Amino acid sequence: MGLNGSTLIYPFLNHLIWFVPAFLIGACIGSFLNVVIYRVPLGLSVNEPNRSFCPKCKYHIPMRLNIPLVSWLWLRGKCKNCKAPIAFRYFGVELLTALLFAAVWWFVQGNLSPWELANPSLKLATVLPLWIMAALFVSITFIDAEHMVIPLSFTWATSVAGLVAAALWPRLPDLANWATAGMFAPDWKEGLKQSVVGWVIGFCGLWLVVRLGKLAFGKKKMEFPNPVDWRLIEPESDEDPIWFEMNGEKLGWWDIFYRKTDRLIVECSELRLDGEPVQAGVLTIREHGIELPDGRSIPIEEVKALEGKSARAVIPREAMGGGDVHLMGAIGAFFGWAGVFFSLFAASLFAIVAAVLGRIGFGVRLPFGPFLILGAYAWMFGGWKIAQWYFESLAGRF
Repeated sequence: MGLNGSTLIYPFLNHLIWFVPAFLIGACIGSFLNVVIYRVPLGLSVNEPNRSFCPKCKYHIPMRLNIPLVSWLWLRGKCKNCKAPIAFRYFGVELLTALLFAAVWWFVQGNLSPWELANPSLKLATVLPLWIMAALFVSITFIDAEHMVIPLSFTWATSVAGLVAAALWPRLPDLANWATAGMFAPDWKEGLKQSVVGWVIGFCGLWLVVRLGKLAFGKKKMEFPNPVDWRLIEPESDEDPIWFEMNGEKLGWWDIFYRKTDRLIVECSELRLDGEPVQAGVLTIREHGIELPDGRSIPIEEVKALEGKSARAVIPREAMGGGDVHLMGAIGAFFGWAGVFFSLFAASLFAIVAAVLGRIGFGVRLPFGPFLILGAYAWMFGGWKIAQWYFESLAGRF
């Protein structure tokens, strides 16, 4: 009996040695993600300048000092030029991405059927969209953790990658075999169907939670028996936000404004603009401008100083950001409706544990995107087996 090419390459492509290039590719991608995580929230191009630079002295880092994982350790976390410390996050992003790329390779190898594994082109094609997902998830995690925002372009790209992954590997959006009840092997059409259903349930379900949360927790009122001092604090660097401070409590610009319609209302007994007294009354502050009690509108970039006294302010706030809604849709595109419910449940548990361990008080806004991503990975790397076992055991009791 002859051997075909797929049979010959099967043991070669599934050798443990392939975890090494997967790890190294992930480390290189992680190095680029550091650029993305730093520049995108600041509105900077990821291509110009085309080389990494020190955030403090702007020294362009040569290729020989920009080797993933190695350079940070070799330089002991310091800039070669100005000796300023380089955050451990840069090394952490590279290491995390490398580990995730290797873990994705392990996941695909452990869950494809023998026939699918014997098809090297199918295996590689299946791995690629999952690697894209891993890279985008790393970027979203660190951007959301630092800036409390999720770029929608990232979530849309993840959703598209999820549709491609479902078409290439139709079982991916139905790992627990609940949609088909294990009655038939899904084809690419069924995979796409489950991916779309997962996106719709993920997006629309969390959107409903956000809207209900807006009705319940849509405004925060700061009220005092007597007028207290408040002011706007200019950012110290390009990475910092404008701050609104009232009676010693500070809120960042991105913690206040989520939509173009959001308004911060301050009932002023005293009001000073650029050091000069102006008419007191109701001051309306928007993300990009202010509306004075005398009817004047001024762009925020033209305001040098704004302060006064007030006994009452109304601050807009969200139960959850809009980026989380799109992220939940992206997770559904990869892992179907079952992955959506599991990820949301697991993310809530992870967030509660993090809040308790971090002693984060009630009412303090916590970035939820990283926990949703952690929940999705929990589903991907075994959560679906736990859920499958639990419900099968539950069904056996009745």
